[in-house]
Formats: sequence, structure tokens, C-alpha cells
Amino acid sequence: MLSHEDAPQYEDDLRAAGLRVTAPRLATLAVVEEHHHADADLVVSEVRRRLGSVSKQAIYDGLGALSDASLLRKVNVDGRRTRYELNRHDNHHHFACRRCGRLEDVPCAVGSAPCIVPSDVPFSVEGADVVYRGLCAACLRAEATPEAIASP
Repeated sequence: MLSHEDAPQYEDDLRAAGLRVTAPRLATLAVVEEHHHADADLVVSEVRRRLGSVSKQAIYDGLGALSDASLLRKVNVDGRRTRYELNRHDNHHHFACRRCGRLEDVPCAVGSAPCIVPSDVPFSVEGADVVYRGLCAACLRAEATPEAIASP
């Protein structure tokens, strides 16, 4: 069950965003805070563990509403699986390991948001989402071992 300590932390944020304060929304925010870069399946299982019976669709709807209200930030790494993080309105990007799927925050490369401004565009840029892709340190080490070289 959602503890009484979890609820006050997010109630004001929900109200300020014009959203009703509900147990599934409070639990969703708490889960995403505890499991940085959680995907929807993890959020569903953790919200259900805390609250009991909650429909998958209700949790998906909550993720959408919380994202639309800018309380959550969607991170789409590969076009298939969206991950979520609390939207701290800070200026960071992400690194995704192509082998193990690890997702890490990366500070913005230059200056303040959006830190990457396209040249010659007829619109106002408010943000930029960058995902660096490659191998994390652990996968690089594994790739360099003889066992990794011998295996397909």
C-alpha cells in the first residue's frame, strides 16, 4: 500500500497541474521516483503491488495525464519502449546502451536549455531531447573479454 509519507509529496504538484489527486496517480509518481527510467510494465506492476487491483489501462491513462501535465518526462530510446522519469525541468539528455538497454542521465553538452539549437529555423525552440547511443562501460568490458569474443 502507498504510505502516508508518499502522498503529500505529490498532492500539491497534481493540484497545480489541474489534475485530481488519486491513489493511482500518487503511486505512479512514487514508483517513477524510486525506479528512475521505469517503463510502463514496471510502473503497472509496482502500482498494483502498492494498491492492489488497478487496471492496466487506468495506469496507462495516468502515465499519459502525468506526462501531458509535465509531471513526468517520457524518454523514448528505441521507438518501442517508453520510459518515464520525474520531470525536474532540468537540462539533461540520455545515454542508452545498445547491448544491455541501460539508460543513464547525461548532463547537457553546452549551456542552458535547449543547449542544441538548429540553425535557420522559423520557430522558437523550447527544448531538445538527445539520446546518445553506444556501449556502457560494463558492456565494453564484456566485449573485450575472450569469452565475449568467442561467443556469437
